[in-house]
Amino acid sequence: MIGIIDYGVGNLFSLRSSFKAIGEEAFVSGDPKELSKADRLILPGVGAFGDAAAKLKESGLDQFVIEQAKAGKPLMGICLGMQMLFEKSYEYGEHEGLGLLPGAVVGMEGKLPAELKIPHIGWNALKFHQADCPLFEGIQEGDHVYFVHSFYAEGVGDSLAASTEYGKTLTAAVAKGNVFGCQFHPEKSGKVGLAILKAFCEVKL
Repeated sequence: MIGIIDYGVGNLFSLRSSFKAIGEEAFVSGDPKELSKADRLILPGVGAFGDAAAKLKESGLDQFVIEQAKAGKPLMGICLGMQMLFEKSYEYGEHEGLGLLPGAVVGMEGKLPAELKIPHIGWNALKFHQADCPLFEGIQEGDHVYFVHSFYAEGVGDSLAASTEYGKTLTAAVAKGNVFGCQFHPEKSGKVGLAILKAFCEVKL
């Protein structure tokens, strides 16, 4: 069973619908006791990093997520949820992340060719950096997924699982042990996205 963490931000119910579409049971909750019963956890997120981090901390779910991940439970962060997995973000200030993965979240402004629009919105191809990443078992390198973001993770080291090109190489997915992240939205990425969610449900650690 998949627990989708509700801390006040995120596309929660479309995510739950995506799991239903692939025959997987998922529930949305902000209660650590309920979420601890899940076999796997999803950390969603949309909006600004600082606001989301504050809400996660206020709810006490930040420590819950850290404890569950360190105990070995599979965890996937999506979009802003992925960015929260890193050590810090420089989105409108400096904010502490969960520190589950090395790296920092930085802005695209001034780092892309002038003709490219920010935020990066649209379908882009994936380039694999971990050939054996379990998330990619049902897809192929070059498959396209849907992005909406103005900030990206850098300095992620060997957790880099996939990148995409948008004026420069951007982190698209990360994986290290039982911790995974997708900068793109699998729930908005058609059959490819559903295959990634299905693969997460079948991760064996």
